[in-house]
Amino acid sequence: MQLVKSTRDAILRPLQIVSGIVEKRHTMPILANVLIQKEGTRVSFLATDLEVQITTHAEIGMGDELSSTTVAARKLLDIVRALSETSTVSLQLDGKRMNVQGGKSRFALQTLEADSFPLVAQAESYAASVTLPQKTLKHLFNMVHFSMAQQDIRYYLNGLLLVLDGDKVIAVATDGHRLAYCQVKTEQEFARQEVIIPRKTIAELQRLLEEIDDPVQIDIAPNQIKLKFADIELLSKLVEGKFPDFNRVIPKGYQNTFTIDRAELLRALQRTAIMTSDKFKGVRSVLEPGIMKISSTNADQEEAVEELEIDYGGASLDIGFNVTYLLEVLNNLKVETVQFAFGDSNSSALISIPDNADFKYVVMPMRI
Repeated sequence: MQLVKSTRDAILRPLQIVSGIVEKRHTMPILANVLIQKEGTRVSFLATDLEVQITTHAEIGMGDELSSTTVAARKLLDIVRALSETSTVSLQLDGKRMNVQGGKSRFALQTLEADSFPLVAQAESYAASVTLPQKTLKHLFNMVHFSMAQQDIRYYLNGLLLVLDGDKVIAVATDGHRLAYCQVKTEQEFARQEVIIPRKTIAELQRLLEEIDDPVQIDIAPNQIKLKFADIELLSKLVEGKFPDFNRVIPKGYQNTFTIDRAELLRALQRTAIMTSDKFKGVRSVLEPGIMKISSTNADQEEAVEELEIDYGGASLDIGFNVTYLLEVLNNLKVETVQFAFGDSNSSALISIPDNADFKYVVMPMRI
């Protein structure tokens, strides 16, 4: 039975959209497959790892029949990607096999029954909804994602906090050593709502969202979030747990402040980081009126020193940081200047964008 016949790129795109979440190794072999369902010319592609589920559609079906099957997602993706860009590609069902043909290339793949494919149950109702442009949501995630924890025993840190509060949508991420905060204003009004989105879901959304004004509809239930944009629907479970109170973490009233050229500081830190080791990423920052001195040493008694002129007239400070935390935020910000604010040598530092209250980055000091 003919399932699909279309250009190579028309089949490749939906496979690329859904295949990102497919695990190579899973206790259920069928979860390595993509579910393909055809209703006339409309063909849906669905993949899930039971935590996240992505569905997309394409008008590439052949014939009026209803049919469905599952086939190895990565294998089919690799085959279609390897075919000539000018190929017309067809997918045909022949019993328990799927025949893939493009030009003079032919492949036969094993299939598994579509009825055996597990699906994420959709929430019966959603307590809150918000619509944002794709580029706005992508911006929110891009500004904080690097601060998410990785495999932390405090599982609620292995994700991103999304907050609806009044006319603001806020994203926060922390690994306990640094915290990133970003907010955008909307023309909508919300009762306050907080949910923690898993790390893997955020990674998929960063991959799928585009720098365009087309809308994303976000629906939030107590244990699930649903996002619909373009021809994509993503369902994800939420992380249970209580996220730290980020308002208590963000310092207020620091008097020792200065602004500095982002690119200049980034290059100085990159050079200083050369002398750090994989096990110890500490750099020392000494502030004096008009001068910032950054230095690092390693176990071989090697040393790097950078001296930068800054517009600073506050108290003298000697404070250490994990250089990776500074490099990640400076690499991520696409602005000319950044502002630093300090309390004392034992207090966290606050990094922000001058004249912009929408982004804040807090980094804890470390003993050098």
